[in-house]
Amino acid sequence: MLHAISLAVILSGIWWVLSGLTLVLILGLGAGSILFIIWICHRMDAIDHETHPIHLAIGSLTYFPWLAWEIVLANMDVAIAILKNGSSVRPRLMHIKASQVSEVGLVTYANSITLTPGTVTLDVEGQDFLIHSLTEGSYDGLLTGEMDQKVTALELDKGYPMITQQPVMKDSSEDAPPKPERET
Repeated sequence: MLHAISLAVILSGIWWVLSGLTLVLILGLGAGSILFIIWICHRMDAIDHETHPIHLAIGSLTYFPWLAWEIVLANMDVAIAILKNGSSVRPRLMHIKASQVSEVGLVTYANSITLTPGTVTLDVEGQDFLIHSLTEGSYDGLLTGEMDQKVTALELDKGYPMITQQPVMKDSSEDAPPKPERET
C-alpha cells in the first residue's frame, strides 16, 4: 500500500508540474486519471519494491548527484582521449564482481557503469559483470570499487528479496523438446 501511495504522490507531482494548471475541473480530471493508473497498476500487480523502489529514495539523494559528477568526469576523460587522436584509447574487457545482493542493486550498478561514458556493461551473470572500458581512466575507475561501494550503500535491502531468492528466468531452448538427430 505504501508503494501505491508514494506512486500516486509522485505521479501527482509530475502531472501538476507539467500541466501547471490549478483549475478545479483540470485538477479533478488529473486526480481521476492518476487513480485510474494506480488501479490498473494494482490489478497488474506491478507496484512492488522493484518497479517502484521507494526504499532507495533517501540514499538516491546523495548517490545521483555523485553519479552525475562521475559522468561529467568520464565525459572529460573520453573527450581528452579523442582530442589526443586516440593515442590514449586503450579498449579492454574486464570482469568485476558486484557486491550488491538484490536485483535492484545489481541493475542499478550495471546501469550506472553503462551511463558513465567510456564503460559499458556487456554481460551480467549473477554478480559477475563483463565490462568494456575505453580508456585507462575508465578502467582504473572501476578497479577502485568506489561505484560498487556507493551502490551497495544505496541499496538498503531491508526485508526485500535477495538475488538468490529471486526466480531464475529459463532459456526457452531448455524447455523445448530435443531436436531429433539427423542421419547423414
